[in-house]
Amino acid sequence: MRVVVIGAGVVGSAVAAGLVRRGARVTVLEARTPGAGTSSTSVAWVNANNKTPKEYFDLNQAAVWAHHQLPGDWFFPTGNLECAVTDEHKELLDARVRRLVGMGYPVERVTAGRALALEPDLFPPPPGTEYVFFPVEAYVQPLRLLGRLLGEARDGGAAVECGAEVAAIDTSASGAKVTVADGRTFAADVVVTCAGRWTERVGGLAGVAIPMLDPAVSGKVTNGFLVTTTPVPARLSRVLTTAGLNLRPDGGGRLLLQSLPLDGRADPALPVPGDVLDEIMGLLPGVLRATEGAAVERAVVGQRAMPGDGLTVAGFTGADRRVYTVATHSGVTLAPLLMGEVAGEVFGEESPLLTPFRPARFADGTAGPAPVPARRPGQQ
Repeated sequence: MRVVVIGAGVVGSAVAAGLVRRGARVTVLEARTPGAGTSSTSVAWVNANNKTPKEYFDLNQAAVWAHHQLPGDWFFPTGNLECAVTDEHKELLDARVRRLVGMGYPVERVTAGRALALEPDLFPPPPGTEYVFFPVEAYVQPLRLLGRLLGEARDGGAAVECGAEVAAIDTSASGAKVTVADGRTFAADVVVTCAGRWTERVGGLAGVAIPMLDPAVSGKVTNGFLVTTTPVPARLSRVLTTAGLNLRPDGGGRLLLQSLPLDGRADPALPVPGDVLDEIMGLLPGVLRATEGAAVERAVVGQRAMPGDGLTVAGFTGADRRVYTVATHSGVTLAPLLMGEVAGEVFGEESPLLTPFRPARFADGTAGPAPVPARRPGQQ
């Protein structure tokens, strides 16, 4: 089977690797360079922590376990420690913990002493702070994960074409033809679109309507600040979530910082404002000790790939089964699972995990609006 995969982000790379495993002849078309889209600006927190409805939770929980089956030096299965100080945060956390326990998700309430044993440089919050540890959660270095997946695809014979922006997709009873901007064409039996934020445009080339939220107008639903610090001598081993600041290690002593309450100011057309950087960096010493003197090494506005109702899209877009579309906000978490599940579907094996997320829901009117993110710690 000849398959053209459009997009070489972490999702497209995973799908390409899965298809190669199945024996497909794969060509990956990437408009820019691998990982140049959302994959390079992701918190890369592997979790099913606050994923709803249950079908979406089930999909993400299965993906968490899939990560544990694909270990490597990009994968850090050290868990997530959440600290709740305010009454509002404690109430939200308690409700979430009870729901997750009821669905079989590993959760541990821990004492302040246990929290400090997990993270010795945690700045001691006030008495009464509640701590919850999510032991199976993890973080990844996303471009290293992408390299692992795309490398497997290449090693298996996949051709990867960079600078190949798709200009047309033609389908017929005998197959499909993808034309890129420089006029080259690629024949396929199936086209799999993994174009992230550009899914709506790419799908439209094949007559497929997959609405995606536009980061230019959708505010905090799709946009968020990500700040990488200069190296600091602080001990941090895992994802750490609080009401004002989320952080994780980012290699070489650097920390990756995120402050969800500030995301409403994020504009992908503008640099990160200086006062936002000051506020984020000002929060850091109150969460983690030994961070004095930390400075900003990199600051970006991350743009999430968000389907119109906020949920993953996965499935064929027509009865001819020529175009299969994947789009998801949870790309880093889902990638190792999608590697097998999507490839299986392309080869005719329906995935129960993906059945609730078919693109047809946008055509038949069953898709709802995208949710506005709750003001809680953490975001994948």
